[in-house]
Amino acid sequence: MPSLIRDRSASSAAMLAVFGDEALLDAALRFEASLAQAQADVGVIDQASAACIRAACLERPDVETLAEAAAHAGTLAIPLVEIIRKRITDPAIAKLVHKGATSQDLADTALMLQAKAGAALVVEDARRLADALVVLAERYAAAPMLGRTLLQGALPITFGLKVAGWLQGVAGAVARFERETSAIQLQLGGATGSLAGLDGQAQAVVERLAELLDLPAPATPWHARREGLAGLASSLAILTGAVGKIAGDIALLAQGEVAEAFEPRIDGRGGSSAMAHKRNPTGCQVALSAAIRAPHLAATITAALPQQHERGLGGWQAEGPVLADLFQLTHGALAAMAPVIEGLEVDTDRMAANLAAADVGTDAGESEALTSRALAAYRKDR
Repeated sequence: MPSLIRDRSASSAAMLAVFGDEALLDAALRFEASLAQAQADVGVIDQASAACIRAACLERPDVETLAEAAAHAGTLAIPLVEIIRKRITDPAIAKLVHKGATSQDLADTALMLQAKAGAALVVEDARRLADALVVLAERYAAAPMLGRTLLQGALPITFGLKVAGWLQGVAGAVARFERETSAIQLQLGGATGSLAGLDGQAQAVVERLAELLDLPAPATPWHARREGLAGLASSLAILTGAVGKIAGDIALLAQGEVAEAFEPRIDGRGGSSAMAHKRNPTGCQVALSAAIRAPHLAATITAALPQQHERGLGGWQAEGPVLADLFQLTHGALAAMAPVIEGLEVDTDRMAANLAAADVGTDAGESEALTSRALAAYRKDR
């Protein structure tokens, strides 16, 4: 069984629900119901048959029973379609369930429906984090601190400039992610991606199904063409890394020897089971853990790109759980770091003292001007 204790610590309840079993089944049932309706709307099947199929898709099957059947069959589509057909008393109508589709159509489209919902959560919390960074950068635009290179004290900067760099990293990663969400598309191609079995109305079915599911219709089926998913996965990993950069900096600033910035004090969070005096950067921990895991998950999807012939073996089957993990980790990092930035405790006196102790002068160069430029660019892009 999935481990909620393990998974919830790395992600948000909302994103776990988006990629949970119930959401997957709802998306798969929606695909089958909408497929029948699309076919009826363009005249491939009659409206009465479509209504019967839609009714058979209303009730979600038992998750555990279906999971065992899917594991045995090798795909969710086989037992799910069988369940839907058994709910229909007219054998002629039952045969129309899943007409012109294949198991990968159901799997890919259900995954894309989940990815669409997941992408909305990612963008929402990424914007929340970015907006909090804007406030922080403005507040400390002129606050002097010691800049650090190669983990050693270097020359003066302002804390606002450091935060502006965090903002630019997140904003750029979000823009990249939003571009890559163009990969979230309908999949309908049939057994070999030729759209056979739809009585010469295949394109009309595709366009109507895309409307019903509110997913873009691709130019052609993409069963074995997975570069879009690789780009989407990579953009999630990049965004997670941008958040991890912030977490790493704050964790270093919070060290006792530095003591310049700290996560907000929240009752019951960041303590130690053995050392009562400790104040651990728990939000940073979540984001850094995600940033360690995400690149390898993205690499897995990139490794799945060479898929064989018209529909591959092993490649696309690996993508679903990996993409789900990526969405969960990315949103977990964002959800952990947004409140950290919103409530970050900054000790400007300690920053000034550390800068003075370094004896490197007070010239922060163009830090304030660069901060203003970064903020202006962010607002323009918004």
